[in-house]
Amino acid sequence: MKKLSRTGEFFMNMYATMRGAFGHRNWWPGDTPFEVCVGAVLTQNTSWKNVAKAIANLANHGALDPFTLCKMPLDELAELIRPSGYYNVKARRLRNFIVLLVEKYGGDLDALFSLPVTDLREELLSVRGIGKETADSIILYAAHKPIFVVDAYTKRVLVRHGLVDEDADYDAMQELFHFHLPPDVALYNDFHAQFVAVGHHYCKKEPRCRQCPLGIYHSEAALRRLAGES
Repeated sequence: MKKLSRTGEFFMNMYATMRGAFGHRNWWPGDTPFEVCVGAVLTQNTSWKNVAKAIANLANHGALDPFTLCKMPLDELAELIRPSGYYNVKARRLRNFIVLLVEKYGGDLDALFSLPVTDLREELLSVRGIGKETADSIILYAAHKPIFVVDAYTKRVLVRHGLVDEDADYDAMQELFHFHLPPDVALYNDFHAQFVAVGHHYCKKEPRCRQCPLGIYHSEAALRRLAGES
């Protein structure tokens, strides 16, 4: 493995600190890759607790199967996923993904996931209603391919530690991790989950920096060291 840059070392130190505080997160919840895909679509703009209720509804109706979901009337699907919020919109988005999977890949996730990462991402982003975060969540957590997922918590931590500007976009933040860290599925998986934990407990809209395990990095000295890298 090539030597990490200063920024890479900084990231790994942050990761080690978060993991020391929260332990391995074992994220993403889901018994099967297909369930992970469904959860990735449903978790947009809601908590995982609500998504879990929606997935339980699907499971109880024997509907956690692409062929069953493809045949299910849209209004019935919407009612089953009601706990996830925005259920009519999400029913259409989920159906769009299912149609792609069934009609183009015969309902076989392995066939879809056999695509190279770049092609797989492009295919997922072609589905109406699936954005970058959702596509990357499917790639990382269901397909087990190395791509770093960026969410609102990730951006908040990066901005508050002076690692990116407030106007940094998704691609720029993702590239920061891809450039400075090795392409490691397990690392990307747990690193993102650690950011979620920090965001949920400490890096809120009103930050709790004094209690946050990452507070030790929120110093001028640490940020100067990082800024000194060309």
